[in-house]
Amino acid sequence: MTAASPFVDRKAPIMSTKTVPGNYFEDFSIGQQIRHATPRTVTDGDIALYTGLYGSRFAATSASTFAKSMGFELMPVDSLLAFHLVFGKSVPDISLNAVANLGYAGGRFGAPLHVGDTVTTTSTVIGLKENSNGRTGVVYVNSVGVNQHDEMVVDYVRWVMVHKQDPSSPAPEAVVPDLPGAVAAEDLLVPFDLTGRDYDVELAGSPFLWDDYEVGERIDHIDGMTIEESDHMLATRLYQNTAKVHFNQHAQSSSRIGRRLIYGGHIISLARGLSFNGLANGQMVAAINAGAHVNPTFAGDTVYAWSEVLERIEIPGRTDVGALRLRTVATKDTPCADFPYKGEDGKYLPEVVLDLDYTVLMPRR
Repeated sequence: MTAASPFVDRKAPIMSTKTVPGNYFEDFSIGQQIRHATPRTVTDGDIALYTGLYGSRFAATSASTFAKSMGFELMPVDSLLAFHLVFGKSVPDISLNAVANLGYAGGRFGAPLHVGDTVTTTSTVIGLKENSNGRTGVVYVNSVGVNQHDEMVVDYVRWVMVHKQDPSSPAPEAVVPDLPGAVAAEDLLVPFDLTGRDYDVELAGSPFLWDDYEVGERIDHIDGMTIEESDHMLATRLYQNTAKVHFNQHAQSSSRIGRRLIYGGHIISLARGLSFNGLANGQMVAAINAGAHVNPTFAGDTVYAWSEVLERIEIPGRTDVGALRLRTVATKDTPCADFPYKGEDGKYLPEVVLDLDYTVLMPRR
């Protein structure tokens, strides 16, 4: 007599409730505070992978000797790597069930991160608005990342479109926050001191310093970088960004878009990396004032970028360093020279993927 197979289910299985499906739009409430799981300690491997993904060449975050020549005790990690590590912590709770991340405002960079530092993130829900389709809504959050000494590393606002789990659930009262504007000069943190030091423009990669830029000047960064499927998948894993729209082709194949979306922060880092050609002395990002991902990007697209100088900012009490407020626009499969990024109707052209307003720190003469 043949023994019964131990793998044949005789009864309906009892499904575990230990897994977490992520929050849907109706799970959020104004004032809700979320302490995100999995602190993240920065390693040399993070820096190497970030460089491999974006080819960033800014000297202060590439060479410990150059960083020390600028007055840093230790070489800081790239400002945007710090941003990604903080952002990634928030994804499982805020945007696991997102349609897309939409934009940013009021982002400030605080204490620089170094190898060995550990970052944790907390978010507060500050706005909710259901969309007219009744199937999605926009969630506004203020996320703050701190290091092991409880010093602020990144503090920013973002808003994200999230699916509803039950389209018939009632819409919450709409609350759209007043989004912070450009970060003021007195709120910019300068984590280095060039007073009495010789800043080596040859090693930095450009002779052009803060004094050489003019408001209204537009810089075509010329170079383009094609995104491979492996690039953005490795990046989202590196930041522990678990959003389904980036990872799950099986789920995305049945969506309206049909493909995995590339994480918007990946495009920000690509544009920042490309901006070295023309802005090599913009050593640190001090603020993200505003930004929008205006069209999706996919593997196979080639990203280009140009920047416009919006403001030349004097930092109170500092004569060694100034700040440039920049607007960087990234496009896909379209070089940026003389490109009209908006149509006659005032809407972004489909080739435009990013419109970012941010502030960099740059040595003065």
